[in-house]
Amino acid sequence: MRWNLRMKAAERGVWKSTELRRRLAEAGLEISAGKMSALWTGTPTSIRLDDLEIICHVLDCEPNELLIREPEAVAARRPPKEKLAAVGGQVINPRLGRNRTLPPA
Repeated sequence: MRWNLRMKAAERGVWKSTELRRRLAEAGLEISAGKMSALWTGTPTSIRLDDLEIICHVLDCEPNELLIREPEAVAARRPPKEKLAAVGGQVINPRLGRNRTLPPA
């Protein structure tokens, strides 16, 4: 996913993180300067849905305009097919949930 906060803010005439922070506070979302800096300069690893909703309200946008899918990044993380093949050319398909050991007593 690509975080598109700065572009959406610029489209709404917000050029500084302090201005966005002030607008978010007016809408009821108090963000620390450090957290605002992290949201402004990088891609967050997590964001609360309530916070995302207020950010979208302030910037008059939808979540999919802030979080942009990057399918090519997902494809690049897939292991090559050579690693999936086992000895003899057969593909190993793990069967999850079977043959589990019992938890310790």
